Amino acid sequence: MKKIYFSFCLSLTIATNVMAQAHQPKIFKNPLLNSGADPWVTYRDGYYYYTNSTGKDLQLWKTKDMTDLKNAQHQVIWTPPAGKPWSKELWAPEIHYINHKWYMYFAADDGENNHHRLYVIENSSADPMRGRWAFKGQITDETNKWAIDASVFENKGMLYMIWAGWDGDTNGEQDIFIARLKNPCTIGSKRVKISSPTFNWEKYGDLHDPGNPPHVNVNEGPEILKHNNKLFLVYSASGCWTDYYALGMLTADANSDLLDQRSWAKSPDPVFKQSPENKVYATGHNSFFKSPDGKQDWILYHANPQPGMGCGDDRSPRAQQFTWHKDGTPDFGKPLPTGIALAIPSGTP
Repeated sequence: MKKIYFSFCLSLTIATNVMAQAHQPKIFKNPLLNSGADPWVTYRDGYYYYTNSTGKDLQLWKTKDMTDLKNAQHQVIWTPPAGKPWSKELWAPEIHYINHKWYMYFAADDGENNHHRLYVIENSSADPMRGRWAFKGQITDETNKWAIDASVFENKGMLYMIWAGWDGDTNGEQDIFIARLKNPCTIGSKRVKISSPTFNWEKYGDLHDPGNPPHVNVNEGPEILKHNNKLFLVYSASGCWTDYYALGMLTADANSDLLDQRSWAKSPDPVFKQSPENKVYATGHNSFFKSPDGKQDWILYHANPQPGMGCGDDRSPRAQQFTWHKDGTPDFGKPLPTGIALAIPSGTP
């Protein structure tokens, strides 16, 4: 009788523990990968497609759980041929699904930063991890100036491209430009400059490199966030080589003329910046995603775990949920410390 009672209690204890574990929220910890600058993600048909800068090729991750990139399907989808103007320094790739095709935009050069321009590859397969990626060439406006960090978005049935570029032909300042697209591979309007570094927090940029200017002011990495008929263009400000790399924001009404600089209002303060108390530095070059059930908003960004690490491989991708202020603007909060337990996005299988 004692044996039966003991066996029953043991079974009940095991069952209780299993049920308790089943009801515990699933967690993740930042960073999502040990290294990965300029993180970008898009969601389609139940899967997240993620990419980041590698410098040498274009890579893609596919997963149903955005916080589990370390175990995601992962492959190189395109490697540039040698000896071309787009063979080296591949930066800030972004993958977009437009008109039933996949496009990946990226910046590249021949090894000389002054030659950086924007390029695009195309894939007609329903799954971008399959099929053939075809190089479609350079995408540029009529000025053909230095350009990096392209992103594409749709508004009111029109397709736009935003990017970081030089107003002239020499380094010294990076500005944010916008143009309308004729199709995913062709710019169909003049470029319009909608943001330049004007506030002090956008002007940390001293360089100690004889191959570069002594100082560069930076606006780069523009990304669009839509909410309640408003467009928020969130961009990275100051040099990525400084600890002060931070996120700024422009706001426009979705019904306004987006090619008119006056339609965009700049916030006077950064909307997301380093947190020395949390040991997170040089926060920037972000993207956004929704939880699988569409109920939560998340920001994806890169940062350094220590000061003075600059623009190297120490930058790693991190994700955290954000909310909204009563006035309809995003509230990104502070970058959270690495290694703390966070609940995974709601609706993640």
